[in-house]
Amino acid sequence: MKGLTEMLECNRSRSSASATETPALLGQQVTVLLYCCLELKKVMAEDIQEKLQKYRTAPFDARFPNQNQTRNCWQNYLDYYRCQKALEAKGVDVAPCDWYKRVFTSLCPVSWIEKWDTQRDEGTFPGKI
Repeated sequence: MKGLTEMLECNRSRSSASATETPALLGQQVTVLLYCCLELKKVMAEDIQEKLQKYRTAPFDARFPNQNQTRNCWQNYLDYYRCQKALEAKGVDVAPCDWYKRVFTSLCPVSWIEKWDTQRDEGTFPGKI
């Protein structure tokens, strides 16, 4: 357990008192241990925040409340290419469409995406884009 090891190292570095020494020194050890716990908790919280910022997956969509997310995958794939087509026609930056791509790449199996991309290239894609 990495966190516990760091906490013990922190405790050793902050205090050199042993368990057989006076109550005042033991109280100091407890204070140092609490300080180290708080510091470790702060470091762990920062680590969790960093992971949450990097974590990218599809949020809940009320249109698709069931466990099966196949329809959600399909709809976001269509929405991505519809968005790109509409914004390119206006001559506007297509960056807002990346949201749909992030969602469908999170939900859809890679084999489906590859198949749909091939179908779009060949002109046999069944969806309306």
